[in-house]
Amino acid sequence: MIPPDKWLPIDSSFDSAFADRLARYETYNKHHYRPNTYLHKWWGRRCGSTFRLILKGLVDDAEARDYYRPGGLAGKVILDPMMGGGTTLHEAIRLGASVMGVDVDPIPVLQARATLTGRPLADLQAAFDQFYEALVEALGDTFRSHCPRCDEPVPLWYTLYGLRRRCGCREVLVVDSLTLRHEPDGAILSWCGECGELVHAGDHRCRGGSVTVIDKSETECHLCGERYRELTELPFYARYAMLAVAGHCPQHGLFHKSPDWRDRAAVARADDGRARLPLNAEEFCVEAGDKSIQLLRRNVHTYLDLFSSRQLAVLSAAARLLPDADPVVRLNLALLVSTSLEFNSMLCGHKGIKKRRAGAVRHTFAHHGYSFPYTALENNPIYPRRASGTLQKLYHSRIARGRRWAAAPTERSLDGGAATMRVIDGEFDGGQEVASPGDLRADSHRFFLWQGSATRLPVAAHSIDAVVTDPPYFDSIQYGDLAAFFRVWLRRFLPDAADWAYDGTAAAVNSERDGEARHYVAAMGAIFGECRRVLMPERGRLIFTFHHWQPRAWAALTAALHQAGFVLLNRYVVHAEHPMSVHISNMHALTHDAILVLAPRAAGHAARWPEPEATARRDSYRFTEYCASFMGRLLDRAEFSAGDIERLWDEALPGNGKG
Repeated sequence: MIPPDKWLPIDSSFDSAFADRLARYETYNKHHYRPNTYLHKWWGRRCGSTFRLILKGLVDDAEARDYYRPGGLAGKVILDPMMGGGTTLHEAIRLGASVMGVDVDPIPVLQARATLTGRPLADLQAAFDQFYEALVEALGDTFRSHCPRCDEPVPLWYTLYGLRRRCGCREVLVVDSLTLRHEPDGAILSWCGECGELVHAGDHRCRGGSVTVIDKSETECHLCGERYRELTELPFYARYAMLAVAGHCPQHGLFHKSPDWRDRAAVARADDGRARLPLNAEEFCVEAGDKSIQLLRRNVHTYLDLFSSRQLAVLSAAARLLPDADPVVRLNLALLVSTSLEFNSMLCGHKGIKKRRAGAVRHTFAHHGYSFPYTALENNPIYPRRASGTLQKLYHSRIARGRRWAAAPTERSLDGGAATMRVIDGEFDGGQEVASPGDLRADSHRFFLWQGSATRLPVAAHSIDAVVTDPPYFDSIQYGDLAAFFRVWLRRFLPDAADWAYDGTAAAVNSERDGEARHYVAAMGAIFGECRRVLMPERGRLIFTFHHWQPRAWAALTAALHQAGFVLLNRYVVHAEHPMSVHISNMHALTHDAILVLAPRAAGHAARWPEPEATARRDSYRFTEYCASFMGRLLDRAEFSAGDIERLWDEALPGNGKG
């Protein structure tokens, strides 16, 4: 091709090997590496180290281009039109750029505002302490149990429930496994199937009882021969019955026990008070979507039913007790309560069976969708210890640790083979919010956030240095649909902070649209076209990551870019996903991303990309490289139609399927 008048470093070089080494560390636990970007749940985040390297490729000064040197982007404006988790914004503002973030969903906008706006950690800590103490004062007695050895009252940690099912002759409680946990001393704690008591193997003489507990593998009653059925006529929380409680005694340590009359009475009192909570079910309706349809199929029509009565009482009190003095402090704490829902619903399961266990709670979206446990875990959000999913744990990991990291960001150093963490002196992760995109160039470290569709941006033409993003994939998980689980509560906590009645159908990937590529091409083509309008001439770049197994996904992306008038300058391949990641395991999943560097098609453009060599289908790296190169070849040809592009992709990837 005829090169642009001004080459940028990333046009011709990118240290893929270095990016790959960093990403292989970061993909294991991304939230440990950049905690300030993980205040609230979001899905599909890419490695911050990869995006830091991408942005370093836009730095003019060769010395400042070094990965471990601070800054380099002062005076530049970076746009992410589909910001999601906010990775681009955080990485760019650290390097001194001013940034603009756009998303149709309010959660990414609110999270970016909370994490980029500076507030002293002492102020956040004081507000959290006051808020937490008020919650405990109001509801501490609701979450209380007693040590089975000394009978002293102690805070409840969590309660385990079995799923109620019926056959023609009886009701049973179904659990994932009759074994609850393997103790460090080798003992096995399990439920007796005949009476439901929690016992150590070999120490129990069953006298029978009214409760029968079975393993989930048992689907038919051996007495009457009928299949067990779920009690879908009941509210979801009422489809479970209590089987065990866990707590920690100061004198005797951790315990698991069968619930006694006091434990059952506490749940009964909460259930009796449920109807008196000031919560309107109509404000929490489940609307049909690709993922939420799973709830409707199980006769769950309100998100309220996904929480125990005790958990609902905490959420109702939280809405009343969140501080009002500082909107940013309230925003941080509201997001904290909202993200805690992932660990505090009756969709949570128990994963503490093994001797070596990272935490007891299998969170709501462990499988990137709704799953329905047999053994449900009712977590106590106001448990005083920093246990999995509690407000104490989440405050210290998401806010306190995040703010400390933001003040002195660190990067993993690979010098000498041993990985260590290095503070990047002179950098900080935060900035000043401005009221208009026109104010972004007045200084560095400024940010502008806009909730809306990126097809029509409130930005002047030729005013953006680079667009760096991670677009939705053609048939990807419906994150906007899943996010409704949180939005219904954030709307209650922060009624004036966002447009809660936004049009979700504006998303490029949307379950309400048809399953063909037409909507994706039209929506992404409009977004890319708007990116082209706002990019600076000559040096403006569109850079994003992408991978997919199916030709129709690459065809849709290619058609959208072709429609918007972009050509591919270069492509690089980096590690993107840990192969054991829950949502890609046992799938035809790729573990690499293509980094695509694009520029607006210039007059006199000449073809640059040759026909790539045939790809190795089972090699994630080679397959991704091939697809990116083939896309470059198609974008070179201005005369191709969308139909031509789809046909050529089908020919290039025969056998990969269209489903």
